[in-house]
Amino acid sequence: MPMLDDKVLKEVKNQLANMTGVVQLKLFTQPMECQYCKETHQMLEELSTVNPLLKLEVHLFDSDAEAVQKYGIEQIPALALIGAKDYGIRFYGIPAGYEFSSLLNAILMVSTGITKLLPETKSWLDNLKQDIHLRVLVTPTCPYCPPAVILAQRMALYSDKVKADMIEISEFPHLAQRYAVQGVPRTVINEKDFVEGAAPEKMMLQKLQQIFGS
Repeated sequence: MPMLDDKVLKEVKNQLANMTGVVQLKLFTQPMECQYCKETHQMLEELSTVNPLLKLEVHLFDSDAEAVQKYGIEQIPALALIGAKDYGIRFYGIPAGYEFSSLLNAILMVSTGITKLLPETKSWLDNLKQDIHLRVLVTPTCPYCPPAVILAQRMALYSDKVKADMIEISEFPHLAQRYAVQGVPRTVINEKDFVEGAAPEKMMLQKLQQIFGS
């Protein structure tokens, strides 16, 4: 049974009609002992049919060590979006529910190279000296999570010094424990600092400036 019915595929095709460059959907999976690997693979196969600029590439986590190391994959299912280059945008766990919109948004960003960041955010990122890893912890049923994911991804697309992960915590309970998640979204900044909720861009910028300097 298809995961994306004809109506959804038609809507997705319209949303992705403005793609200008190829986007490689690099899926990391394995056939056993992986919750939602099969479903994620099926979803991406169906999604890749809506636009010829989408190219699905499947890697086995337990045997393709070279690709796992190259793309820094930490757990599965995982998806790396690669466009003109690797912008450091990753999805861990199935990007379903509300996070499906995050995936479509990321595909468009990677394809077109267009970010919608504020000028002050771009200016600050232009002068960034340190690497930043943003891990946005989400659940598929959280309507407030996609804006937090999209903001992190915009920063990653704009700056080579920023990486952005979406992490679906119900699939990775050990990460929910590690980061003491009480609610989502929660954005973890370089393993030490946190932003709770879907913080507006200016608020996120202020937090980053507090941590890394203005």
